[in-house]
Amino acid sequence: MKLDLPHRRYNLLTGEWVLVSPHRATRPWLGQMEDAQSESLPAFDPDCYLCPGNQRAGGKSNPLYSSTFVFDNDFPALIKTDAQKQSNDDTADRFYIAEQESGICRVVCFSPRHDLTLPELPHEQVIRVVQTWADQTEELGNLEFIHYVQVFENKGEIMGCSNPHPHSQIWATGHIPNEPAKELINQVKYQKQHGSCLLCDYLASEKEKEIRIIAANQHFTALIPFWAIWPFEVLLVSNRHCKSLLDLSTIEISALADIIQQITIRYDNLFNISFPYSMGFHQAPFDGANHDSWHFHAHYYPPLLRSATIKKFMVGFEMLAMPQRDLTPEAAALQLKQLDSIHYRKKYL
Repeated sequence: MKLDLPHRRYNLLTGEWVLVSPHRATRPWLGQMEDAQSESLPAFDPDCYLCPGNQRAGGKSNPLYSSTFVFDNDFPALIKTDAQKQSNDDTADRFYIAEQESGICRVVCFSPRHDLTLPELPHEQVIRVVQTWADQTEELGNLEFIHYVQVFENKGEIMGCSNPHPHSQIWATGHIPNEPAKELINQVKYQKQHGSCLLCDYLASEKEKEIRIIAANQHFTALIPFWAIWPFEVLLVSNRHCKSLLDLSTIEISALADIIQQITIRYDNLFNISFPYSMGFHQAPFDGANHDSWHFHAHYYPPLLRSATIKKFMVGFEMLAMPQRDLTPEAAALQLKQLDSIHYRKKYL
């Protein structure tokens, strides 16, 4: 099959397809142009509700924190509900199915610095961020009513981030959300069919081909997945088969911090901006099951397509039929792999 002609690729993790149209990669663009993001943030902003010592939007004041800072979201999408009230007789009709969702939402500020995102923080501080994610995962995952812990970061206004102070979120839910649930089904299915781990086997194959790998260290590998939907989408996979942040050793936590910076530095260097994205870790559910088939990984979904001002839109055919991309994963991987590993702003200091 010729991959330079329109074709579709199968996502082994979700069981879904993506249409790839390489011949459209050079088409002219007369559509929406985004404003380039501002780079002139102060180290401390007295009006920021996430900076140390400042009052948050909900009225509480932040401590004068000097490392990571975690707090319960003042406007959470989920709240803890009484387990006895989970059933709802009003939804017994087969057309109107609903059930309560109990959960906890937290915010993790990476550091007191208002102006430093993950690619620019000192490595030791990024290690602290990863360790905080692991600590929070353990605390929330041990709660009886929590079955899944989703750690994620929305970076940049274009991704709907409401505050520029670098931070991530953790939503712990009473049910397994849609995307991890699809991945769970397909990882279990693969293990039953082949007697091995899906991502272990896929990673081994990608290491042989090398054409989509953009960065790696002893414990983690970052690559553009064969089935990527977003132009510069990245799949981050642990080299060792493990199930969650809780399984990582001290050395692996440091290695995860390193690979996160390798990815995000390349992102920023692509268009010489603070590169926007949504990312999140997919780890095994906390529902009491074994989940031996689950392999710890993370997804990076950045929206930018050709420049700092042109983004990928999911509209029309993508919303009504299936996702579609022009730039091939192989071409995207080559662009990212060839970028400097030193952040563009540090090169001029």
